[in-house]
Amino acid sequence: MKGLYCKKGHQGDVKFVLQETNVPNNLGSHQVKVQVKSCTLSPVDFKLYEDLKFDKEHVPAGREIAGVVLQGLHDPDDEVVGILPLDAEQSGLCSIVVTDEYNLVQKSEKVSWVEAAAVIKDGLRAYTALHTLARMAAGQTVLVLDEAGPFGVLAIQLAHYHGVKVLATASSPEDQKFLEELRPSVVIRVWDSKQDLVDSCLEETGGLGVASLIQEEPEAQRHCPHKHDLLTLLSVGGHWVTTEQHLQLDPPNRHILFLKAASLSFLNDEVWTTSLAKQGRYLYILKDVMDKLCTGTFRPQLEDPVPLYEATVSMEMVQRKQARKRIAVKL
Repeated sequence: MKGLYCKKGHQGDVKFVLQETNVPNNLGSHQVKVQVKSCTLSPVDFKLYEDLKFDKEHVPAGREIAGVVLQGLHDPDDEVVGILPLDAEQSGLCSIVVTDEYNLVQKSEKVSWVEAAAVIKDGLRAYTALHTLARMAAGQTVLVLDEAGPFGVLAIQLAHYHGVKVLATASSPEDQKFLEELRPSVVIRVWDSKQDLVDSCLEETGGLGVASLIQEEPEAQRHCPHKHDLLTLLSVGGHWVTTEQHLQLDPPNRHILFLKAASLSFLNDEVWTTSLAKQGRYLYILKDVMDKLCTGTFRPQLEDPVPLYEATVSMEMVQRKQARKRIAVKL
């Protein structure tokens, strides 16, 4: 059985290779064996592996999986979905994987394999950003800066579900059209020099500013606003949530944050799998993500699925940020 693995070269280049891997014959007390039906291809964060002291020559590619239980504590033929931990030995593109049962939740038969694998992690990120870090509440206003990306789409839909007014940025006429179909409260055209982000947000909030600001990593954005502008449009007691791990604020900007009694939080959804401190909460979120996908609350933006034999090329494009997430489907 082959799986997809990646290796980082001495000059920083990344190579993806298919290599043989074995399935353990004996399962642990809380392990299950799953036949993989679909797997999401997402960029591999080598820096995170180094920070956590995971010394691996070959890092498994593909961690968000959906499949059928073959053996373990779950009932056979149960349809499940989950995220393999960072220290997993097997690639999610293996036809069969073994993982702990607390990494999986049940998938409804109404949800397709592709949808389940595509939504599970972005849904987790949306929950972490809005509930855990931003502490959103009905009646508040949230600004989502993600240019209609997969994570931003689910964040918008989750905020709407909880009665939050949503402002969303569009970096192109195509993004604007797509976002208007999602019906956020306001679409701000950051590609249009005639529309100012700060002025638009303050106008929509009566000059009070937004209660929450959700920012995707700036390098993925074509129109990245200045830090001062983001602090200006933040309300008193507001929450700025960002995935930019190297974000730094100079003293004047930190002073603005202090004067507003506002907070800056870093969004790292990997903490759920690297720590068991809130395992019950983690599984509850994964289950609720699947429930909202089943009921239509979450309507994901899906890329066209790719066959397994194209997974290596697709993974290289994803790693180089030349393409968004791709799904490799097991047939």
